[in-house]
Amino acid sequence: MSILFSSKKVGGLEIKNRFVHSGTYECMATETGEVTDQLIKRYATLAKGEVGLIVTGYMSVLASGRAAKHQTGIHSDSFIPGLRKLADAAHEGGSKIFFQLVHAGRQTIPEYTGQKPMGPSSVHIDPTYLVKPREMTASDIKEVIESYGESAKRAVSANADGINISAAAGYLPNQFLSPYHNHRKDEWGGSDENRFRFLMEVVIAVKKNLPQGMPLVVKISTNDQSPGPGVTLETAKKHAKWLAELGVDGLEIASGNLLYAHMTMWHGDVPIKELVQSLAWWKRPAAWIVMKRMEGKYLLKGPWNLEAARSIRKMTGELPLFLVGGIRDVQIMEKLIENSDSDFIQMCRPFVREPFLVKKIQKGEMEKVSCKNCNRCLGAIANHIPIACYYNGLPE
Repeated sequence: MSILFSSKKVGGLEIKNRFVHSGTYECMATETGEVTDQLIKRYATLAKGEVGLIVTGYMSVLASGRAAKHQTGIHSDSFIPGLRKLADAAHEGGSKIFFQLVHAGRQTIPEYTGQKPMGPSSVHIDPTYLVKPREMTASDIKEVIESYGESAKRAVSANADGINISAAAGYLPNQFLSPYHNHRKDEWGGSDENRFRFLMEVVIAVKKNLPQGMPLVVKISTNDQSPGPGVTLETAKKHAKWLAELGVDGLEIASGNLLYAHMTMWHGDVPIKELVQSLAWWKRPAAWIVMKRMEGKYLLKGPWNLEAARSIRKMTGELPLFLVGGIRDVQIMEKLIENSDSDFIQMCRPFVREPFLVKKIQKGEMEKVSCKNCNRCLGAIANHIPIACYYNGLPE
């Protein structure tokens, strides 16, 4: 039997194989964040495909932290019944499910939050959202930290098997960690230790509301690729060490950001036509020029976070690692596990194209996943179209 189909524990939870569906924005919730039948069906299908662990798309911990029009919410008790149906659908198919908790911080627009986006500091107007955030007050910070804890409590009530906190991809915890975004001079900024304080307090708030053995995994950026000094591998190694000392149960190794160069996260083809058509008419000419310049610069050459994972492993020992980013070849997947470079193989777009790929690998029917990173699925969600494989183009 391939090592990919051996079980592995994360905290007190046993995962039946090494395949993980990475947190993927589905664009399938209602505009106010409720779970829909379409969303439930997507996760039920993944579970039938024998995915060992499903990490959901990001769930908003506060209305002020919503990142997208059809993002799933977990910021109110009213969401619990729908979230429970989502978890039950995964369990019925034999998968475990982690809820991913996120506050967008500055990485959003007022249309989604109902107010001006906020961040650690009021700096920079980014080219993606064209937002210069307001600086968070002490009470803002306290409210957000508490909201993560309350959201974790709701996840427990909804029968989730674990929690994934995204401290990568440019969302609020990543913003606090990054000296490019965090210019504060108080206890929340000014040094690596102070910039880590926000994530530390979030982890403490979440763990306080989890039952014994329920795992908490944190997604960290090992290079946020900001225009100026931001999170680097050296600072990420500190973050990993401190998170291990806090007692987290695993780390997801990622890189890149949405604010300044979305292709640093996605790699592959630039879906220029699809992304440009999602924008207001007056943004389109400049966006077309910027995206044309990206063509050919982010070719699919994975696993692109492997060297960072090896560095993090040296800091954290046996703590389970989840590697994401361009893993497509089955032999490479096996070597990653055999060499202890990672404990789990985490993928996003391949599962969008082939939700039953795990079954195919288990039967020996697949040596390499068929996803080509055309990225039209990402162009779709930018246009508020539910996630699916749109290799042949978006629906008219």
